[in-house]
Amino acid sequence: MRQLSAHDAGFLYADTSHSNANVTLIQIYDQSTAPGGKVRFKSILAHIESRLAGLPLFRSKLQRVPLELDHPYWVDDPNFDLEYHVRHIALPKPGDWRQFCIQASRIHARPLDLNRPLWEIYVVEGLDSLLELPAGSFALLIKVHHAAVDAEGGSRMTMLLHDITPKVATPPPPKPWFPQPTPSSLNLLARSWLNALLSPMQLRTPLARKAADNLRAAYTFAGDLLLRPEQLVTTRFNSVVSPHRVFDTRRFMVEEFEAIAKLVDGATVSDAVLAVCGGALRGHLQALGELPEAGLSAITPVHAPVKGALADRSSKLSWLRVQLGTEIEDLVQRLAAVHVQTAARGVADDDALTMQQDHHLAAATLALSGKMQGQLGLGSARYAPAASCTITNVSGPDVPLYLNGARMTYFSAIMPISDGMGLVFAVTRYDARIIISPTCCRELLPDPEGFTQQLRDSFQAYLALARAPRAPTKPPPARSARPRVSAPGSASPARSSGGKAATGPRAARGGRPRSAAPAS
Repeated sequence: MRQLSAHDAGFLYADTSHSNANVTLIQIYDQSTAPGGKVRFKSILAHIESRLAGLPLFRSKLQRVPLELDHPYWVDDPNFDLEYHVRHIALPKPGDWRQFCIQASRIHARPLDLNRPLWEIYVVEGLDSLLELPAGSFALLIKVHHAAVDAEGGSRMTMLLHDITPKVATPPPPKPWFPQPTPSSLNLLARSWLNALLSPMQLRTPLARKAADNLRAAYTFAGDLLLRPEQLVTTRFNSVVSPHRVFDTRRFMVEEFEAIAKLVDGATVSDAVLAVCGGALRGHLQALGELPEAGLSAITPVHAPVKGALADRSSKLSWLRVQLGTEIEDLVQRLAAVHVQTAARGVADDDALTMQQDHHLAAATLALSGKMQGQLGLGSARYAPAASCTITNVSGPDVPLYLNGARMTYFSAIMPISDGMGLVFAVTRYDARIIISPTCCRELLPDPEGFTQQLRDSFQAYLALARAPRAPTKPPPARSARPRVSAPGSASPARSSGGKAATGPRAARGGRPRSAAPAS
């Protein structure tokens, strides 16, 4: 029996009827590398069953304290049923990318049963019209509640279910498992009273936490309004979200993002990703006639140095609010403006997309509440001011992975959104590619394919500029924290219609979109 931390319990308390803390990992596989070129559902089920013992959360469910006097506990589920959690579905013909995105979004949006272990795996077949994948490819959608997965557990789950070789070994017989008895209500009450004595200042009941959250929110809003009114720029994505999710994706080559970063001395791949996302946001809102004159910003997670014996895991997380330069037409100036801000905060890792190896799912904190991470018990982490979106890294595997011999060819994620923070970019890296996947709701983003086309156009414009003969441009002085609007009449680089780097679901013959999955 293990009690949820204040941080993890906060994700449960933040759930609403139209917004939950589900995180869905999306993995697509090429069956041609498997023995016989075929992976059957029964073999996947047996494979998962053989590895249940490696991660306790697979068989753990929530046990709430009577009267909600304390945070819930993880206890063994005596009625655990593997076939309830692992499900088998197929897309109807033609089985194209758009159908897959719609199905994945619907699965992600459905709340998990809080009376069972908080995870589900969907094996999705029928991916027959993803033109850049071999016939017979299949997908795994791994949906888990954020309260059930800490940073270490998220990476462990991915590695636990996969091998680093296509060799398929006969799975050993499942180890006998005997669930521990469920604690009584009296036992849980006694523990809550003991915890209250040992930690009298910690707010444990949802009612007390809600009051504290509202107080913090009012304080932060007042500070932003009085001290930084120019930062409170809102768009359509800063409104109430619906229960309906939309998801799409675009993939790019890492080496070409590295070339884009070289447009500005000292810029990182992470800076280039932020600038490209800013260009997509600019293009989308401009097409709708909704682009504000003031620049828009994003919240992105970074590591903060931790000193002292009392430093804990959560205090390592820091949120950096980055102006995306959406008011800057010149591409190089936009990238330079982003780099100035990240460099000022010490985000100078040459591969800053790997910063979140220890906290890759913690970025969902802001997306859950639309307020600030301090409300979910992140200790000494600073409150985050308002922003237009979240751009977060979801750590992927560093080596090619295999499931029953089938090679993983695509890795991405659908992230949680909430009222006030209705747009999240999940950035994953796998197989020498960077995959950027926006999550939103269909009322705020009725055309996700159009939005990801703007993402591709933004990338191609930067890539065309990076390939053109040009001397590197030094970033502006560090004291210029706010990006500067380009001079009137400055022309933006022509967009490149070519290039194979951004190979998301483009239109194919017959009107079917291409696959966003990397080519095998």
